[in-house]
Amino acid sequence: MNEPNAPVLDCSAHQDVLRELARELPRTPRADLPAFFTAAEQLTDRLPAELTARLVEFNDTGHQRGFLLLRGLPVEDDADLPATPTSSPVPEDRPLLAMEAMLALVGRVLGLHTGYAELRAGTVYHDVYPAPGAHDLSSESSETLLDFHTEMAYHALQPNYVMLACSRADHERRAATRVASVRNALPLLSDEAKAGLYEVKMPCCVDLAFRGGVEDPGAIANVTPLYGDENDPLLGYDCELLAPVEPAHHEALAALSKALDEVTEAVHLEPGDLLIVDNFRTTHARTPFTPRWDGKDRWLHRNYIRTDRYGQLSGGEHAGDVVAFSPRR
Repeated sequence: MNEPNAPVLDCSAHQDVLRELARELPRTPRADLPAFFTAAEQLTDRLPAELTARLVEFNDTGHQRGFLLLRGLPVEDDADLPATPTSSPVPEDRPLLAMEAMLALVGRVLGLHTGYAELRAGTVYHDVYPAPGAHDLSSESSETLLDFHTEMAYHALQPNYVMLACSRADHERRAATRVASVRNALPLLSDEAKAGLYEVKMPCCVDLAFRGGVEDPGAIANVTPLYGDENDPLLGYDCELLAPVEPAHHEALAALSKALDEVTEAVHLEPGDLLIVDNFRTTHARTPFTPRWDGKDRWLHRNYIRTDRYGQLSGGEHAGDVVAFSPRR
């Protein structure tokens, strides 16, 4: 990804500054998350100008490829990291990790860190790791392909950004986060396909966490695959959960799936990488990998960020808020 205009920023030259900012954050963030995020916000004006400029630009206009990858951020040596977790939620007294600090600082430039009440017990910081017996639709699955989806496309308060920070890669360096941008896929769609997708509400099922304990509540939400500016539309997509009724909508959705597949990119996250995915213009997925259950398996950290775009904030919200499920209608 060294080509011109690539959505990648090498932050290696700024590691000393970033480490110092991380040291100034509270050591046990989960003990008082609002205070932790307030402290992070107060430090953002000391971030390297190059980093802040790229974040502001991405927040303002996005990128043709739908993501921004920060590389070379400070991270612990592998020997100094705890064992990769095998359960959630994180103990409240776990000390702050370097990549969690980076998520806090970067996220406060972009918007508000948000938790979802029904997901991971409403926690705001998520460890992402392989877990034995995880459901195929869960990020904790590892040996199955996690299909393309817009994160919580069925949620009225879906996050604007999904941030994934890597403390530890998988052993074989096989796992990749796949990202496909609607800006790249749109030119591949026929006018007929666009007509079957644009401002068309399609029934959509929801992930396990949002089913309220009901095994199969059916399609309780409606998701619009393409909406907004016809020439630069927003995207709502989930390969597994969208359930169109009309044959023409099935065909249009199949065309969109094919177009997204054709423009997909694989991002292999290494320790010190932080990937920001534009959740209103992309789908993302994760390729399979084989865990060894040796305490050194792949370990990512995830935050969801909401901004004032597209109605995700109404005023008065704070970083660290936890929101309840409300299906898109």
